[in-house]
Amino acid sequence: MASDPETLYRQLGRLIENMPDLTQYPLSQDVHMWIARAFALVKNVNNLADPAIFTVAAKTLGETGRSDFEYNQRINAAHEITAIIYRAFAIAEANAPQGTSGAFIPVGNSFDAFSALSKLFKTAINEVLIVDPYMDETALSEFGIAVPEGITLRLLSDQADHKPTLEPAAKKWVAQYGSSRPLAVRLAAPKTLHDRAIFIDQKTAWTLTQSLKDFAKRSPAEIVRADDIAALKISAYESIWQTASAIV
Repeated sequence: MASDPETLYRQLGRLIENMPDLTQYPLSQDVHMWIARAFALVKNVNNLADPAIFTVAAKTLGETGRSDFEYNQRINAAHEITAIIYRAFAIAEANAPQGTSGAFIPVGNSFDAFSALSKLFKTAINEVLIVDPYMDETALSEFGIAVPEGITLRLLSDQADHKPTLEPAAKKWVAQYGSSRPLAVRLAAPKTLHDRAIFIDQKTAWTLTQSLKDFAKRSPAEIVRADDIAALKISAYESIWQTASAIV
């Protein structure tokens, strides 16, 4: 199913992203299919004991009924399967290439979101450009502080879709930090921004699956390095930046 460590890592991430309610009774065909895919990926991780434990837990899910005792069995089996999948994901992440590891952020994990983006920002030597059509104050209040001092932070959002809290937050940022944490914020013409992205030193490009204001809060998120099209994306958004209107 997965042919290499990076593919296995990403497939397990997608599996977690689509994890169903394993306690439902009876299990639907879609849930049975999800369990089957999960077993195949867990087996590929080669954590020897887990496939056998997974098999027993999956059998319990399929065979238990509606009584209170059987419901408790089903709850325990669901927890067992969830733990095994997260364990497999952690192993796959450790084996994945360095540029891939940390790209998937599990559901609701705001601290891991901050940690992953912090590591990305710390690779900057000169500047960070964040593109997000729906940007609000959290770009600064939750993530901006992770950009190292002395590194210029540029924010590019949409004139129509950005949130009203962005501009006052930006002005307070400038008033507080001044040149120690340089900031520039611009708004592009409506509907010209098609990505949520981060660009480091105009050299590397990363795409985000969600806006920063929602990042990994209600559903899983990914940070994906855009190696093949990095130059095109950087050039396109630099052109948009030049014609965008400045807030600060």
